[in-house]
Amino acid sequence: MVLNKCISANHYALLFLMVFISPVSSAQKTYSPYVTTQYPMNVYWGDTHLHTNLSTETYAAGYEYGNERLSSDEAYRAARGETVKSINDMPVRLRRPLDFLMIADHAESFGVAGALDKGNRLLLQTAIGEEWYQRLQAAKPEHKKVSSLLMKLHLEIDKEIVNSTFRQSVWDKAVDLAEYYNDPGTFTTLIGFEWSSRRPYYIHRTVIFKDGPEKVKKVIPYSSWEGNDPEQLWDYMENYHQNTGGDVLGIPHNANFSQGKTFMEADFQGRPFSSDYAKVRSRWEPLFEITQSKGTSESYPALSPGDEFSDHEILSWRAEDESMTEYLDKKRHEYARPALKLGLRQQAQLGVNPFKFGFIGSTDGHLAVPVVEENNFWGGHPWERPYPGRVTADFFDFGMTAGEFFSASGYAAVWATENTREEIFNAMKRKEVYATTGPRMTVRFFGGWDYSEDDALKPDLENIGYSKGVPMGGDLTNAPRNKAPRFLVRAIKDPDGANLDRVQVIKGWLSVDGELHEKIYNVALSENRRENDVGKVVPVGSTVNVDEASYSNSIGDQELAVVWTDPDFNRNELAFYYLRVLEIPTPRWTAYDATFFKIKDIPKEIPMVTQERAYTSPIWYSPK
Repeated sequence: MVLNKCISANHYALLFLMVFISPVSSAQKTYSPYVTTQYPMNVYWGDTHLHTNLSTETYAAGYEYGNERLSSDEAYRAARGETVKSINDMPVRLRRPLDFLMIADHAESFGVAGALDKGNRLLLQTAIGEEWYQRLQAAKPEHKKVSSLLMKLHLEIDKEIVNSTFRQSVWDKAVDLAEYYNDPGTFTTLIGFEWSSRRPYYIHRTVIFKDGPEKVKKVIPYSSWEGNDPEQLWDYMENYHQNTGGDVLGIPHNANFSQGKTFMEADFQGRPFSSDYAKVRSRWEPLFEITQSKGTSESYPALSPGDEFSDHEILSWRAEDESMTEYLDKKRHEYARPALKLGLRQQAQLGVNPFKFGFIGSTDGHLAVPVVEENNFWGGHPWERPYPGRVTADFFDFGMTAGEFFSASGYAAVWATENTREEIFNAMKRKEVYATTGPRMTVRFFGGWDYSEDDALKPDLENIGYSKGVPMGGDLTNAPRNKAPRFLVRAIKDPDGANLDRVQVIKGWLSVDGELHEKIYNVALSENRRENDVGKVVPVGSTVNVDEASYSNSIGDQELAVVWTDPDFNRNELAFYYLRVLEIPTPRWTAYDATFFKIKDIPKEIPMVTQERAYTSPIWYSPK
């Protein structure tokens, strides 16, 4: 039976000031299942990339809108499901609380904007600090001038006025607040920050600690003023581990803005990878943030011409003097799927895969509220707050509108035994995680050699999955003769969301002749559809009414499950496999805005319909 459900613009209008968010569902080593039968049976939902007014751009951009309401306190309370007042005194409540949250404020100018604005004595000890304080005071009450000055401060003079005493004091307060809201078993706060390189690199990492205050307070956030090369950040992580016995990891993000730097095949000194470099990178960066409010970085359409769904929320621009060859080479080093393939080639050369990462999503929100629902998109920055003109507003110098630029995405889903810092961190480290663009689909993905066709339909799927194989993030190796890997798949729709359209396996491999390949397999299709002789599938259709910003669950399926065997397997070839789960079409946030605010004549380049999706961490295969 298909459950019919219609989400309408009226529903959106009634709840516009309330953000809906999922239910708590009750580096190189090969993953090994637990000795006991206590497998990770719970999926926990969270955000590992949320900014508050301790980030200069949030404080500065929110100056004229009410940045005092963009604090870490509001962020934690909102994530737990409490009603808070956000920007412009707007009430915000997440209908479905998160299970975990990490506030990832920028290490660069960490807490500086607000402290300097208020005349913090530690910052006024230097002549330049006093000078900037006076400039800020003189600019008031012209909020835009103050905002502009604070952003310039963030980019230019941070290192000259910030001392370690100030930084430690701000960090200690942030850590104490995270500890205050940490409630093991109910709501977990992870402690961390964002490291953002300065030009010309354009690369970013969120840094997540496994530990609590007793260890984390022994360091302060590492900024690009101290080291602008990821290897220096990895040294910071190693030193933390050696000096405290704690653990930490980094997650690259915004690779689609990195000008080909995130996954380039040389270090930042231009030297080819060594096996030592590959080992270190694989250890400290086991995950990649594949989707967020500034776009999705799965694959680039021109690099995956056979993939009809590779164009989801793509953000990119090309320099006028840049050739198409140069442009596509950058894209190859910015998106997840091409990078995973490049990792196979590096593994063949070095014996170690430097790009062996799993997937998570997060918001990169700068409004202190983790918002990803299409029918109530709060925006990623203060200037994106809900107002009638935001869909068509020009977005800075990017040559596109906010409606084209921003997407309501994403979340991190973690398979763990319990909702604690240790267990969530451990799941991330072993890559037993997946990303969604917002919906809370429940997705299982196992690989092995002995799954039977009916295993996908059994109620104890988890026990079968772990006992016969490895989960997402795991490794298969040394295939038995005359056997191909079999994958156990189950996807269940978000109980408050849209039905499912299909489940796909994305495979990448390095052939014996040294060439890299990819292929998309439709392994489970709703409504009993089948591929034709050339691998094409009749679309699931669409129930979207753009004018009313509504849809119906009269198409698609609530659950899709299958055991799939790779028909093109070669036991001598390196390969990876991951799942992409697609919902049926639904209205995009721009359609909800247009209906609610009665906006007419939306430019045709602004998308109004979307297909939300999930991406699991890969399973890798290596010959013996």
